[in-house]
Amino acid sequence: MKKKIVSIEKAEIKAFLGPGSQFEGKLSFDEMVRLDGRFIGEIRSSDSLVVGDTAEIEGDIHVGCLILSGNFKGNIVASQRVELLEPAKVEGVIETPLLKIDEKVIFNGEIRMTSTITGETEAKK
Repeated sequence: MKKKIVSIEKAEIKAFLGPGSQFEGKLSFDEMVRLDGRFIGEIRSSDSLVVGDTAEIEGDIHVGCLILSGNFKGNIVASQRVELLEPAKVEGVIETPLLKIDEKVIFNGEIRMTSTITGETEAKK
């Protein structure tokens, strides 16, 4: 069963890691989560992850949608889209069918665009 895509503006955040908080390990969730603290580890979900501008994330992210305005180092795989919002600083690999990068975002890494239908990278076709 395919999950209905809900716009970020209409969605409700179900969990929150606030500024000054730290977490290390694996995080999985079914509904939207927001991180504003420090996280090291692996994040997995078919839903949306919002990373605020005070967040520092290091590890691997596998989500449906990622909205990131904090600091990130690692690998990102998003099945729907990734939005990098100012003042984001990103170092790593991003794999997604849709990507939006604001002006003044710092990105050092690699981008792999995937098909929205098959999830395969365009280079593999």
